[in-house]
Amino acid sequence: MKKQFLALLALPLLVAGCATSITNLTPLQQPRNANNVYPVEVAFDSTQQTIRWDSIEPHILIGSEAIPMRGTLLMTNRWEGVVPVPPTASTVTYRYKFDYECNAFGKPKAGSQISKAYTLKIVPPEAH
Repeated sequence: MKKQFLALLALPLLVAGCATSITNLTPLQQPRNANNVYPVEVAFDSTQQTIRWDSIEPHILIGSEAIPMRGTLLMTNRWEGVVPVPPTASTVTYRYKFDYECNAFGKPKAGSQISKAYTLKIVPPEAH
């Protein structure tokens, strides 16, 4: 009984010990532009100490398309990319995906996180 109680007490520490957050830094709407591509930015934070930060490969997911992102200057946990929106569309739904390696016994193992879905609304230039 005592061992079960101690295990139950340790459970919140294990769950809280590996918190990962993906924060969309992109406005919910942007004015339509001539080239029909729109910048997006994301922050990735994790308390998981086994992540190999130099192995992170972020992507923007639109349907089945994965668009690579690049690191933001002077920031180690932020990435930016562009989202194409056809001239006939007024919204686009996208997600962020982070693939990375984690330290493990032997060789590193693969890890991945996917954000919730975000919707970018494209508005006429005068409405912004």
